[in-house]
Amino acid sequence: MKLKSSEEICISQNHLAQLQTKYMPGNRYSFNSSTPRTRLERLLRERELRKFNQSFNLTNEVKDGNREGDPFGNDSANEGDNGGVPNEEEFLEGFTAGRTVGDAFERQDARPSKQRLLVVANRLPVSAVRKGEDSWQLEISVGGLVSALLGVKEFEARWIGWAGVNVPDEIGQKSLAKALAEKRCIPVFLDEEIVHQYYNGYCNNMLWPLFHYLGLPQEDRLATTRSFQSQFDAYKKANQMFADVVNEHYQNGDVVWCHDYHLMFLPKCLKEHNIEMKVGWFLHTPFPSSEIHRTLPSRSELLRSVLAADLVGFHTYDYARHFVSACTRILGLEGTPEGVEDQGKLTRVAAFPIGIDSDRFIRALELPQVQNHIKELKERFAGRKVMLGVDRLDMIKGIPQKILAFEKFLEENPNWRDKVVLLQIAVPTRTDVPEYQKLTSQVHEIVGRINGRFGTLTTVPIHHLDRSLDFHALCALYAVTDVALVTSLRDGMNLVSYEFVACQASKKGVLILSEFAGAAQSLGAGAILVNPWNITEVAASIGYALNMPADEREKRHWHNFMHVTTHTSQEWALTFVSELNDTIFEAQLRTRQVPPLLPTKDAIERYLQSNNRLLILGFNSTLTEPVDIPGRRGGQIKEMELKLHPDLKEPLKKLCDDPKTTVIILSGSDRGVLDDNFSEYNMWLAAENGMFLRLTTGEWMTTMPDNLNMDWVDSVKHVFEYFTERTPRSHFELRETSLVWNYKYADIEFGRLQARDMLQHLWTGPISNASVDVVQGGRSVEVRAVGVTKGAAIDRILGEIVHNRGMKAPIDYVLCIGHFLGKDEDIYTFLSQNFLLNRQLQQEPR
Repeated sequence: MKLKSSEEICISQNHLAQLQTKYMPGNRYSFNSSTPRTRLERLLRERELRKFNQSFNLTNEVKDGNREGDPFGNDSANEGDNGGVPNEEEFLEGFTAGRTVGDAFERQDARPSKQRLLVVANRLPVSAVRKGEDSWQLEISVGGLVSALLGVKEFEARWIGWAGVNVPDEIGQKSLAKALAEKRCIPVFLDEEIVHQYYNGYCNNMLWPLFHYLGLPQEDRLATTRSFQSQFDAYKKANQMFADVVNEHYQNGDVVWCHDYHLMFLPKCLKEHNIEMKVGWFLHTPFPSSEIHRTLPSRSELLRSVLAADLVGFHTYDYARHFVSACTRILGLEGTPEGVEDQGKLTRVAAFPIGIDSDRFIRALELPQVQNHIKELKERFAGRKVMLGVDRLDMIKGIPQKILAFEKFLEENPNWRDKVVLLQIAVPTRTDVPEYQKLTSQVHEIVGRINGRFGTLTTVPIHHLDRSLDFHALCALYAVTDVALVTSLRDGMNLVSYEFVACQASKKGVLILSEFAGAAQSLGAGAILVNPWNITEVAASIGYALNMPADEREKRHWHNFMHVTTHTSQEWALTFVSELNDTIFEAQLRTRQVPPLLPTKDAIERYLQSNNRLLILGFNSTLTEPVDIPGRRGGQIKEMELKLHPDLKEPLKKLCDDPKTTVIILSGSDRGVLDDNFSEYNMWLAAENGMFLRLTTGEWMTTMPDNLNMDWVDSVKHVFEYFTERTPRSHFELRETSLVWNYKYADIEFGRLQARDMLQHLWTGPISNASVDVVQGGRSVEVRAVGVTKGAAIDRILGEIVHNRGMKAPIDYVLCIGHFLGKDEDIYTFLSQNFLLNRQLQQEPR
């Protein structure tokens, strides 16, 4: 980075202080009138503050004469010592060296305070090896999440996870925890049985294959079915053990960031302990379509557990869309552009494409040892184009497909056989699993056959390595590569493609990228996208890449290089935490707009003190038996036959028998439904939104206005019949004053499309000139005559009740409970405007 002059640094520092003072005086959680109102304004402000905070960090580095806590050895001296590769001390110390964007200045030296970030993942970023009873050796682990978070130094971070080793004794646990504490790591101790059932069983045998579209285990479905419950129980138990450790170390204001499919149950466990905890969850694999996810026996429980988080993140919009669709189709919840809504609670769902620390790779290319590697490779493969594949030896990586495509290319292009070489690095994984052993043998067989077919005594077309390479060798290999082949059959992101691009500033090689890798959505502009299952297409793409003109290569590389160097792992983490903080703020604003809960204790006290009470109760969804939406079989039949909840029968009878209490059931249902459920009670029944009324000991009477026009009913009925036939599992009800079409149990998305189509047809046809209201429910469409609302009917109902009972004393207690549609809310407006109750209550001592 180019150092700014002292004058520029001073100006930046002053500007930053002004920004902090303007936007966040005092406590950073208190918002004043100058605070941006919209989400976009707030996030743009955070982005601006981040830029100035970087200048502020630079100022302090210059003042201190060092680069505080740099985990990568960014200065030239460090690069000479360790080649730019962070050792464990630098990484874990540097991981906490930053500060939180947007924090107020709270220290005496004017440095902004840091926000604590608890990163919770299945594995810690270090592996532990026991050297004695109370001594341990710690080494940095290799993994995508570790690599992605290497560059993040903006928070006071703690990493919570399993150390990868069984420690049954207390001495070992205490000594390991002490050793890890020096690295800002906190261990979760899992015994061997839990690890076997939770990690090897449920995570790797159930969730991982399913999320990568491999389906549930095939080798023994009956055994899988038997063992599923025990594995799922272990999964929940392990997640609770993670939660216990988080709760032990959590401090108010911390952000808890849960990672990956191993910890889908964790957000629920954390929120049950502390509802105020800031919890984010991020998935590093693909999330499958709802049709795949619904095959998982624990589908609903996992989805609801993840929805307990405040922010749910995915690599791509496709994965986020699949998750929202699964919540909609499986749980029956409402999907919105912001996320998933469940009874007023919104869980934000968004895409956050991960990146790499691109500077680390760019700097490494200048190191002497890397330059020596590059020189050796160029001499070794002089006169030949170099193609490269770097993958884990895994079913989803598409290594056999890649090699077969290369074979087809050599078959069709004999002139290239001695001019191109494929270097395939296949890092072994899960070597004890039979399926992986079979894959290894298959790859070796194909490589041997192709080399035997197209090789010579001095050269072979494929160099295959069953091992990983060190960082320097890998960077050198990336730098000399002409064409990189990433042919994943399904991949969450695939950061190999990013690493290749970062090392190609000189060569400007071509990237062939599977459209099923998450990286395809980010690097698609510059890469050649292929379907890895189509061997012919991949072979043709290899030929196109090898013969690509220099100017096209440069343009493609430039697109991808700009993305890789700007969308870094550090920006990824900062963006996620910034959005999580803002999501919490938005939730607080939303909560202020939600009506408060009924003060039950106060309502009971006032009930006991009153002498003339009026209780207005809805029926459907208020007094009915609970019916699970789409999940439980037979729910649709139950809902179509509305029944009073058995547990409410006795309490309701006691209320109705009290001479001081008048009970009204005010419902949109027809008269027959109310008769079937309430004939034995001493109460008033108001059917069809109050258009029909009777005391249960008397006859039905109508409260409909005399001039009510119902000529439109037949034409609307024909439309409803048509759409019911076209929409499986939908139904409609014909009432005397309204018609209701319900698609609650139909396919959600199809039902919405049909409802939209129906409304357009109604407004342009049958009801274009009719005096009707159209009420849209969550999954219903109701057409009713103008004036047929519960709010308009309540006045007429009360008149009949007062006249019938000859009431002398004023009503001194009104309780109205219901699950009303939007246009029914005026019932509350009527009550607040027409009763003197509020005035009387205000005069009473509290």
